[in-house]
Amino acid sequence: MTETRIDRRFAALKAEGRPALVTFVMAGDPDHDTSLEIVRALPKAGADVIEIGMPFSDPMADGPAIQMAGHRALEGGETLRTTLDLVRAFRAGDNDTPIVLMGYYNPIYSMGNEAFLAAARTAGVDGLIVVDLPPEADDELCLPAMKHGLSFIRLATPTTDDKRLPAVLRNTSGFVYYVSILGITGSAAPDTSRVGEAVTRIKAHTILPVVVGFGVRTAAQAAAIGRGADGVVVGSALVGAVASSLDGEGRATPSTVKAVSDLVAELAAGVRAARAEAAE
Repeated sequence: MTETRIDRRFAALKAEGRPALVTFVMAGDPDHDTSLEIVRALPKAGADVIEIGMPFSDPMADGPAIQMAGHRALEGGETLRTTLDLVRAFRAGDNDTPIVLMGYYNPIYSMGNEAFLAAARTAGVDGLIVVDLPPEADDELCLPAMKHGLSFIRLATPTTDDKRLPAVLRNTSGFVYYVSILGITGSAAPDTSRVGEAVTRIKAHTILPVVVGFGVRTAAQAAAIGRGADGVVVGSALVGAVASSLDGEGRATPSTVKAVSDLVAELAAGVRAARAEAAE
């Protein structure tokens, strides 16, 4: 694969000596137009990489906050095609920030793998995280995605031992996403000492950046994780900020975009402080 926006962004951050803030939001939550406003606001607030959720009716790895975000999006008519439209609209004003689509295989399969990959590449997607496709199914989507110039990002978990890790890493590109806790998203806070040990172990097997997600909700947690990882992912806290800003009918309010961007700014300050502290 040729160099991607993801590669360039992590190289730039390495030169700066700081980890990435990777933000997750759900496409179409609480509605398509508002979610586009949110995504457009993320880089200015401090997001370095943006993960966009592809809403799906049976998100088994997601906790209540992200499940409800996906439900709101589906109720509002969001589809995989409109999610690609969202990326395309974002790209019209930002050609640098990496975009990763995250979700489940069913919507992609329903659209058709080749049709999806071609459309994703054209829209300006840089990478995919498909949580229910194991390495044993790499021929299905991973290898075709890489031929289209899309990074295929794998999840490693606390149960991914040294015997399993090479299979997980074999065709991974872009970065490795370390899931800091067992269970669903947003369900618990990570143990930063154990996370640090896990990141060190993974780095012994790959030159790819290692980012850490699941359970990170505050600037202090982001700073603690960022001291050892190449990036910190925050998702449930951001979709929670969307939910708490909605009116009684579940619709966006004037404070919705600001609620997310303000939290991202706090998290970004934490991530930037992490490496500054380590350098002192």
